[in-house]
Amino acid sequence: MKTDSIFYNLFQAFPSIFFELINRSPEEAASYEFTSREVKQLSFRLDGLFLPKTNEPDKPFYLVEVQFQPDTSLYYRLFAELFLFLKQYQPPHPWQVVVIYANRPIEREQTLHFGNLLALNQVRRIYLDELGEAAERSLGVGVVKLVIEPEETAGQLARQLIEQAQQQLRDEVVQRDLINLIETIIVYKLPQKSREEIAAMLGLSELKNTRFYQEVFEEGKQEAKLETVPALLQLGLTSEQIAEALKLPLELVHKTAQQTTRKAMSFSEQNVAAFIELLTRQRSLFTPEYLAELEQVVAPLSDDIEELSKAISEWCEEHPEVDDEAQLKLLPKNSGEKAPGSKEGKVKPPNYELNKQTLKNAIQQSSSSQDSQSSNSGS
Repeated sequence: MKTDSIFYNLFQAFPSIFFELINRSPEEAASYEFTSREVKQLSFRLDGLFLPKTNEPDKPFYLVEVQFQPDTSLYYRLFAELFLFLKQYQPPHPWQVVVIYANRPIEREQTLHFGNLLALNQVRRIYLDELGEAAERSLGVGVVKLVIEPEETAGQLARQLIEQAQQQLRDEVVQRDLINLIETIIVYKLPQKSREEIAAMLGLSELKNTRFYQEVFEEGKQEAKLETVPALLQLGLTSEQIAEALKLPLELVHKTAQQTTRKAMSFSEQNVAAFIELLTRQRSLFTPEYLAELEQVVAPLSDDIEELSKAISEWCEEHPEVDDEAQLKLLPKNSGEKAPGSKEGKVKPPNYELNKQTLKNAIQQSSSSQDSQSSNSGS
Protein backbone atom coordinates (compact mmCIF):
# COMPACT_ATOMS: atom_id res chain seq x y z
CA MET A 1 0.00 0.00 0.00
CA LYS A 2 1.33 3.44 -0.83
CA THR A 3 1.20 4.77 2.71
CA ASP A 4 2.42 8.30 2.09
CA SER A 5 -0.38 9.07 -0.39
CA ILE A 6 -2.94 7.58 2.03
CA PHE A 7 -1.70 9.96 4.73
CA TYR A 8 -1.64 13.01 2.48
CA ASN A 9 -5.16 12.23 1.28
CA LEU A 10 -6.22 11.79 4.90
CA PHE A 11 -4.76 15.14 5.94
CA GLN A 12 -6.31 16.80 2.88
CA ALA A 13 -9.79 15.48 3.71
CA PHE A 14 -9.52 15.65 7.53
CA PRO A 15 -6.84 18.18 8.55
CA SER A 16 -8.07 18.01 12.15
CA ILE A 17 -6.54 14.52 12.40
CA PHE A 18 -3.03 15.97 11.99
CA PHE A 19 -3.55 18.36 14.90
CA GLU A 20 -4.88 15.55 17.06
CA LEU A 21 -1.76 13.58 16.17
CA ILE A 22 0.54 16.34 17.49
CA ASN A 23 -1.60 16.86 20.62
CA ARG A 24 -3.12 20.14 19.46
CA SER A 25 -6.77 21.08 19.36
CA PRO A 26 -8.47 19.73 16.20
CA GLU A 27 -10.22 23.11 15.92
CA GLU A 28 -6.89 24.62 14.86
CA ALA A 29 -7.33 22.94 11.46
CA ALA A 30 -9.82 25.66 10.49
CA SER A 31 -6.93 28.17 10.49
CA TYR A 32 -4.73 26.13 8.17
CA GLU A 33 -4.56 25.02 4.55
CA PHE A 34 -2.95 21.68 3.69
CA THR A 35 -1.02 22.09 0.45
CA SER A 36 2.26 21.50 -1.39
CA ARG A 37 4.86 23.94 -2.65
CA GLU A 38 7.54 23.79 -5.33
CA VAL A 39 11.06 24.83 -4.34
CA LYS A 40 12.28 25.88 -7.76
CA GLN A 41 16.04 26.06 -7.23
CA LEU A 42 16.52 22.27 -7.17
CA SER A 43 13.07 21.16 -8.32
CA PHE A 44 12.04 20.04 -4.84
CA ARG A 45 8.37 19.72 -3.98
CA LEU A 46 7.19 19.85 -0.39
CA ASP A 47 4.20 17.50 -0.51
CA GLY A 48 2.94 18.05 3.04
CA LEU A 49 2.57 21.63 4.23
CA PHE A 50 0.09 23.02 6.73
CA LEU A 51 0.17 26.77 6.07
CA PRO A 52 -1.73 29.28 8.24
CA LYS A 53 -4.50 31.07 6.40
CA THR A 54 -3.67 34.34 8.17
CA ASN A 55 -0.43 36.24 8.84
CA GLU A 56 -0.56 35.79 12.62
CA PRO A 57 3.15 35.50 13.54
CA ASP A 58 2.52 33.17 16.49
CA LYS A 59 1.05 30.45 14.25
CA PRO A 60 3.72 28.05 12.94
CA PHE A 61 3.62 26.36 9.58
CA TYR A 62 4.10 22.58 9.61
CA LEU A 63 6.26 20.59 7.21
CA VAL A 64 5.00 16.99 7.33
CA GLU A 65 6.92 13.91 6.18
CA VAL A 66 5.58 10.33 6.25
CA GLN A 67 8.28 7.64 6.33
CA PHE A 68 7.52 3.91 6.32
CA GLN A 69 10.89 2.53 5.24
CA PRO A 70 14.52 3.13 6.30
CA ASP A 71 16.09 6.05 4.46
CA THR A 72 19.59 7.23 5.39
CA SER A 73 19.16 10.38 3.30
CA LEU A 74 15.79 11.46 4.75
CA TYR A 75 17.04 14.19 7.09
CA TYR A 76 19.54 15.45 4.52
CA ARG A 77 16.68 15.92 2.05
CA LEU A 78 14.11 17.13 4.58
CA PHE A 79 16.20 19.90 6.13
CA ALA A 80 17.57 20.93 2.72
CA GLU A 81 13.98 21.32 1.50
CA LEU A 82 12.99 23.22 4.65
CA PHE A 83 15.78 25.80 4.46
CA LEU A 84 15.42 26.25 0.71
CA PHE A 85 11.69 26.84 1.28
CA LEU A 86 12.50 29.43 3.97
CA LYS A 87 14.97 31.18 1.65
CA GLN A 88 12.60 31.24 -1.30
CA TYR A 89 9.28 32.12 0.40
CA GLN A 90 10.41 33.78 3.68
CA PRO A 91 7.05 32.95 5.33
CA PRO A 92 5.88 35.20 8.20
CA HIS A 93 5.58 32.19 10.52
CA PRO A 94 7.92 30.03 12.60
CA TRP A 95 8.55 26.51 11.31
CA GLN A 96 7.71 23.10 12.72
CA VAL A 97 8.81 19.76 11.24
CA VAL A 98 6.73 16.64 11.90
CA VAL A 99 8.02 13.24 10.77
CA ILE A 100 5.59 10.31 11.04
CA TYR A 101 7.22 6.88 11.29
CA ALA A 102 5.55 3.48 11.38
CA ASN A 103 7.93 2.54 14.20
CA ARG A 104 11.17 3.71 15.80
CA PRO A 105 13.58 1.15 14.20
CA ILE A 106 12.83 2.62 10.76
CA GLU A 107 14.41 5.95 11.67
CA ARG A 108 17.96 6.77 10.60
CA GLU A 109 18.86 9.77 12.78
CA GLN A 110 22.24 10.82 11.31
CA THR A 111 23.09 12.46 14.66
CA LEU A 112 26.54 13.59 13.45
CA HIS A 113 24.96 16.24 11.24
CA PHE A 114 21.44 16.61 12.61
CA GLY A 115 21.62 15.73 16.31
CA ASN A 116 21.19 19.36 17.41
CA LEU A 117 18.35 19.98 14.96
CA LEU A 118 16.49 16.84 16.02
CA ALA A 119 16.72 17.96 19.66
CA LEU A 120 14.89 21.22 18.91
CA ASN A 121 11.30 21.73 20.04
CA GLN A 122 10.51 22.60 16.43
CA VAL A 123 11.08 18.98 15.37
CA ARG A 124 8.49 16.35 16.26
CA ARG A 125 8.92 12.66 15.54
CA ILE A 126 5.84 10.45 15.87
CA TYR A 127 6.02 6.64 15.98
CA LEU A 128 2.60 5.20 15.21
CA ASP A 129 3.14 1.96 17.07
CA GLU A 130 3.79 3.95 20.27
CA LEU A 131 0.63 6.05 20.26
CA GLY A 132 -0.97 3.88 22.97
CA GLU A 133 -3.95 5.44 24.70
CA ALA A 134 -4.03 8.37 22.30
CA ALA A 135 -5.16 6.03 19.52
CA GLU A 136 -7.93 4.64 21.74
CA ARG A 137 -9.23 8.06 22.82
CA SER A 138 -9.09 9.84 19.48
CA LEU A 139 -11.07 8.74 16.44
CA GLY A 140 -8.68 10.53 14.10
CA VAL A 141 -5.54 9.06 15.64
CA GLY A 142 -7.19 5.64 15.52
CA VAL A 143 -7.68 5.99 11.75
CA VAL A 144 -3.99 6.86 11.41
CA LYS A 145 -3.01 3.79 13.44
CA LEU A 146 -5.17 1.61 11.17
CA VAL A 147 -2.57 2.08 8.42
CA ILE A 148 0.03 0.05 10.39
CA GLU A 149 -2.37 -2.32 12.13
CA PRO A 150 -1.49 -6.00 11.52
CA GLU A 151 -3.71 -7.76 8.99
CA GLU A 152 -5.02 -10.13 11.68
CA THR A 153 -6.55 -7.30 13.72
CA ALA A 154 -7.11 -4.62 11.04
CA GLY A 155 -10.70 -5.68 10.44
CA GLN A 156 -11.56 -5.54 14.14
CA LEU A 157 -10.03 -2.08 14.54
CA ALA A 158 -11.79 -0.85 11.39
CA ARG A 159 -15.17 -2.04 12.75
CA GLN A 160 -14.49 -0.25 16.04
CA LEU A 161 -13.59 2.95 14.22
CA ILE A 162 -16.73 2.77 12.05
CA GLU A 163 -18.88 2.33 15.17
CA GLN A 164 -17.00 5.19 16.87
CA ALA A 165 -17.58 7.44 13.86
CA GLN A 166 -21.29 6.62 13.82
CA GLN A 167 -21.56 7.48 17.53
CA GLN A 168 -19.37 10.59 17.68
CA LEU A 169 -19.86 12.38 14.36
CA ARG A 170 -23.19 14.16 14.07
CA ASP A 171 -22.51 15.64 10.65
CA GLU A 172 -23.67 12.90 8.26
CA VAL A 173 -21.39 14.07 5.43
CA VAL A 174 -18.28 14.04 7.64
CA GLN A 175 -19.31 10.68 9.09
CA ARG A 176 -19.80 9.12 5.64
CA ASP A 177 -16.51 10.52 4.32
CA LEU A 178 -14.54 9.18 7.28
CA ILE A 179 -16.14 5.73 6.99
CA ASN A 180 -15.31 5.74 3.27
CA LEU A 181 -11.71 6.54 4.17
CA ILE A 182 -11.59 3.64 6.63
CA GLU A 183 -12.95 1.31 3.97
CA THR A 184 -10.42 2.58 1.44
CA ILE A 185 -7.52 1.92 3.82
CA ILE A 186 -8.72 -1.64 4.37
CA VAL A 187 -9.17 -2.28 0.63
CA TYR A 188 -5.62 -1.11 -0.11
CA LYS A 189 -4.20 -2.78 2.98
CA LEU A 190 -5.69 -6.17 2.15
CA PRO A 191 -5.64 -6.38 -1.67
CA GLN A 192 -5.82 -10.18 -1.59
CA LYS A 193 -9.25 -10.11 0.07
CA SER A 194 -12.38 -10.41 -2.05
CA ARG A 195 -15.21 -7.89 -1.95
CA GLU A 196 -17.34 -10.30 0.04
CA GLU A 197 -14.56 -10.95 2.58
CA ILE A 198 -13.98 -7.24 3.18
CA ALA A 199 -17.73 -6.61 3.50
CA ALA A 200 -17.95 -9.33 6.14
CA MET A 201 -14.84 -8.07 7.91
CA LEU A 202 -16.22 -4.54 8.22
CA GLY A 203 -19.71 -5.68 9.14
CA LEU A 204 -21.17 -4.18 5.97
CA SER A 205 -24.16 -5.78 4.30
CA GLU A 206 -22.95 -4.76 0.85
CA LEU A 207 -19.58 -3.27 0.05
CA LYS A 208 -20.88 -2.31 -3.38
CA ASN A 209 -23.00 0.36 -1.69
CA THR A 210 -19.89 2.23 -0.53
CA ARG A 211 -18.49 5.14 -2.48
CA PHE A 212 -15.08 3.52 -2.92
CA TYR A 213 -16.48 0.37 -4.50
CA GLN A 214 -18.86 2.33 -6.72
CA GLU A 215 -16.02 4.53 -8.00
CA VAL A 216 -13.82 1.52 -8.74
CA PHE A 217 -16.70 -0.39 -10.34
CA GLU A 218 -17.73 2.53 -12.54
CA GLU A 219 -14.12 3.09 -13.55
CA GLY A 220 -13.80 -0.58 -14.48
CA LYS A 221 -16.95 -0.46 -16.62
CA GLN A 222 -15.70 2.61 -18.42
CA GLU A 223 -12.30 1.03 -19.11
CA ALA A 224 -14.02 -2.04 -20.55
CA LYS A 225 -16.04 0.16 -22.91
CA LEU A 226 -12.96 2.11 -23.97
CA GLU A 227 -11.19 -1.11 -24.92
CA THR A 228 -13.81 -1.63 -27.64
CA VAL A 229 -13.29 1.80 -29.22
CA PRO A 230 -10.38 0.79 -31.56
CA ALA A 231 -12.35 -2.16 -32.97
CA LEU A 232 -15.42 0.03 -33.55
CA LEU A 233 -13.28 2.63 -35.31
CA GLN A 234 -11.93 -0.08 -37.62
CA LEU A 235 -15.53 -1.00 -38.49
CA GLY A 236 -16.02 2.54 -39.77
CA LEU A 237 -18.06 4.05 -36.92
CA THR A 238 -17.48 7.72 -36.12
CA SER A 239 -16.49 8.93 -32.65
CA GLU A 240 -19.97 10.46 -32.26
CA GLN A 241 -21.66 7.13 -33.05
CA ILE A 242 -19.39 5.25 -30.64
CA ALA A 243 -19.95 7.77 -27.83
CA GLU A 244 -23.72 7.50 -28.27
CA ALA A 245 -23.71 3.70 -28.45
CA LEU A 246 -21.45 3.18 -25.42
CA LYS A 247 -22.91 6.12 -23.46
CA LEU A 248 -19.45 7.66 -23.05
CA PRO A 249 -18.41 11.34 -23.16
CA LEU A 250 -17.51 12.31 -26.72
CA GLU A 251 -14.30 13.98 -25.53
CA LEU A 252 -13.15 10.70 -23.94
CA VAL A 253 -13.84 8.75 -27.14
CA HIS A 254 -11.93 11.37 -29.16
CA LYS A 255 -8.95 11.04 -26.82
CA THR A 256 -9.00 7.24 -27.08
CA ALA A 257 -9.19 7.45 -30.86
CA GLN A 258 -6.20 9.78 -30.94
CA GLN A 259 -4.20 7.42 -28.74
CA THR A 260 -5.11 4.53 -31.02
CA THR A 261 -3.88 6.25 -34.16
CA ARG A 262 -0.88 8.10 -32.74
CA LYS A 263 2.64 7.20 -33.76
CA ALA A 264 4.82 4.80 -31.77
CA MET A 265 6.40 6.13 -28.61
CA SER A 266 9.79 7.79 -28.78
CA PHE A 267 12.74 5.75 -27.59
CA SER A 268 12.89 7.76 -24.35
CA GLU A 269 9.23 6.99 -23.67
CA GLN A 270 9.83 3.30 -24.37
CA ASN A 271 12.80 3.42 -22.04
CA VAL A 272 10.88 4.87 -19.10
CA ALA A 273 7.84 2.65 -19.73
CA ALA A 274 10.04 -0.47 -19.82
CA PHE A 275 11.72 0.48 -16.56
CA ILE A 276 8.38 1.11 -14.81
CA GLU A 277 7.23 -2.30 -16.05
CA LEU A 278 10.42 -3.81 -14.63
CA LEU A 279 9.84 -2.19 -11.23
CA THR A 280 6.29 -3.49 -11.21
CA ARG A 281 6.78 -7.06 -12.45
CA GLN A 282 10.34 -7.94 -11.39
CA ARG A 283 10.64 -6.31 -7.98
CA SER A 284 13.04 -8.99 -6.73
CA LEU A 285 15.77 -7.43 -8.91
CA PHE A 286 15.79 -4.28 -6.77
CA THR A 287 17.23 -4.33 -3.27
CA PRO A 288 16.05 -1.73 -0.72
CA GLU A 289 19.39 0.03 -1.23
CA TYR A 290 18.83 0.16 -5.00
CA LEU A 291 15.35 1.60 -4.54
CA ALA A 292 16.68 4.24 -2.14
CA GLU A 293 19.34 5.14 -4.73
CA LEU A 294 16.71 5.43 -7.44
CA GLU A 295 14.60 7.77 -5.32
CA GLN A 296 17.65 10.02 -4.90
CA VAL A 297 18.41 9.88 -8.63
CA VAL A 298 14.86 10.78 -9.67
CA ALA A 299 14.12 13.40 -6.98
CA PRO A 300 16.01 16.37 -8.52
CA LEU A 301 14.99 15.62 -12.12
CA SER A 302 12.41 17.55 -14.12
CA ASP A 303 9.44 16.03 -15.95
CA ASP A 304 11.41 15.93 -19.21
CA ILE A 305 11.08 12.38 -20.58
CA GLU A 306 14.55 12.38 -22.17
CA GLU A 307 16.16 13.48 -18.90
CA LEU A 308 14.36 10.70 -17.02
CA SER A 309 15.35 8.15 -19.66
CA LYS A 310 19.02 9.14 -19.57
CA ALA A 311 19.15 9.00 -15.76
CA ILE A 312 17.60 5.51 -15.75
CA SER A 313 20.06 4.25 -18.35
CA GLU A 314 23.03 5.63 -16.45
CA TRP A 315 21.83 4.06 -13.21
CA CYS A 316 21.42 0.68 -14.93
CA GLU A 317 24.95 0.86 -16.31
CA GLU A 318 26.24 1.31 -12.75
CA HIS A 319 24.36 -1.83 -11.62
CA PRO A 320 25.32 -4.56 -14.12
CA GLU A 321 23.61 -7.31 -12.12
CA VAL A 322 20.28 -5.59 -12.72
CA ASP A 323 21.26 -4.67 -16.26
CA ASP A 324 22.21 -8.25 -17.16
CA GLU A 325 19.37 -10.11 -15.48
CA ALA A 326 16.71 -7.74 -16.78
CA GLN A 327 18.26 -7.58 -20.27
CA LEU A 328 18.29 -3.81 -20.11
CA LYS A 329 20.81 -3.54 -22.93
CA LEU A 330 17.99 -1.82 -24.80
CA LEU A 331 18.31 1.10 -22.40
CA PRO A 332 21.53 2.79 -23.60
CA LYS A 333 23.16 5.74 -21.87
CA ASN A 334 22.36 8.13 -24.67
CA SER A 335 18.57 8.36 -24.64
CA GLY A 336 18.45 9.20 -28.33
CA GLU A 337 20.57 6.23 -29.34
CA LYS A 338 19.13 2.87 -30.28
CA ALA A 339 20.66 -0.39 -29.24
CA PRO A 340 21.38 -2.93 -31.97
CA GLY A 341 18.22 -4.67 -33.06
CA SER A 342 15.89 -2.33 -31.16
CA LYS A 343 12.79 -0.98 -32.89
CA GLU A 344 10.56 1.99 -32.40
CA GLY A 345 7.27 0.86 -30.92
CA LYS A 346 8.77 -2.24 -29.28
CA VAL A 347 7.14 -1.21 -25.98
CA LYS A 348 3.39 -0.73 -26.23
CA PRO A 349 2.04 2.64 -25.07
CA PRO A 350 0.99 2.26 -21.41
CA ASN A 351 -2.45 3.18 -20.13
CA TYR A 352 -0.97 5.74 -17.75
CA GLU A 353 0.85 9.04 -18.15
CA LEU A 354 4.62 8.78 -18.47
CA ASN A 355 6.15 11.37 -16.18
CA LYS A 356 8.38 11.77 -13.15
CA GLN A 357 5.57 11.23 -10.64
CA THR A 358 4.57 7.90 -12.24
CA LEU A 359 8.20 6.75 -12.06
CA LYS A 360 8.46 7.84 -8.41
CA ASN A 361 5.21 6.01 -7.60
CA ALA A 362 6.57 2.78 -9.16
CA ILE A 363 9.75 3.03 -7.07
CA GLN A 364 7.80 3.72 -3.86
CA GLN A 365 5.29 0.94 -4.51
CA SER A 366 8.14 -1.50 -5.06
CA SER A 367 9.66 -0.38 -1.75
CA SER A 368 6.33 -0.72 0.04
CA SER A 369 5.86 -4.22 -1.40
CA GLN A 370 9.29 -5.31 -0.15
CA ASP A 371 8.61 -3.82 3.28
CA SER A 372 5.33 -5.74 3.46
CA GLN A 373 7.00 -9.01 2.43
CA SER A 374 9.80 -8.50 4.97
CA SER A 375 7.26 -7.80 7.69
CA ASN A 376 5.24 -10.92 6.83
CA SER A 377 8.31 -13.16 6.67
CA GLY A 378 9.54 -11.87 10.02
CA SER A 379 6.22 -12.42 11.78
